Amino acid sequence: MTRQIVLDTETTGLEPREGHRIIEIGCVEILKRRVTNNDYHQYLQPDRAIDEEAQAVHGITPEFLADKPRFTDIVDTFMQYVEGAELIIHNAPFDVGFINHELQLSHSKWQRLEDHCTILDTLVMARKKYPGQRNSLDALCRRLDVNNTHRELHGALLDSQILADVYLAMTGGQKSLMLGSKENNTIQGEQASTIRRLDDQRLPLSVITANAKELAAHQEKLEAIKKQSGRCLWKN
Repeated sequence: MTRQIVLDTETTGLEPREGHRIIEIGCVEILKRRVTNNDYHQYLQPDRAIDEEAQAVHGITPEFLADKPRFTDIVDTFMQYVEGAELIIHNAPFDVGFINHELQLSHSKWQRLEDHCTILDTLVMARKKYPGQRNSLDALCRRLDVNNTHRELHGALLDSQILADVYLAMTGGQKSLMLGSKENNTIQGEQASTIRRLDDQRLPLSVITANAKELAAHQEKLEAIKKQSGRCLWKN
């Protein structure tokens, strides 16, 4: 059974080669296409200033991070959590680059993240599945009917939870399902804006019908086929 970890980070800026650091790591575990309660979440003290542009995105301040541990303090715990898993990351080179930079600075035994995990980039997956379309996390939420209205600022754990929903919808139509006790046969969620927790029973897959814009595009495609080949079976 492949253990999957949806991972996201928040940072002080955009480029580790310029000395920027990770300030938040958020991970969500998926087993058998179900999201479990076994999350990993850690804020980190970066020992440097946070760019104003980055702070506007995630809202994390130096004051909030003042008493948080440093990456060297949590490196073993974090790497033991992700070791052997398939990491699901949106725009993986960004997060993997930052984590590898932190691993090098920590002089730990771990060295490179990809030596201990396999990595699946959902941005690459989305570009193949939806070529020519916007494939940001927000765009995918709109396309796949994943509720992210509770997301006012970026956060590593929150974005990992949303990406877990997006990944499951993009690869099979199911929203994230929490593992619960077998004695409890009811949904434990409060509302659609949070990841739902449910027992071993599966909900029926939802059927998403085409909207007016998609139907019009379909008809336009059929007309183009008919014009090019002289006939179109799908229009009969």
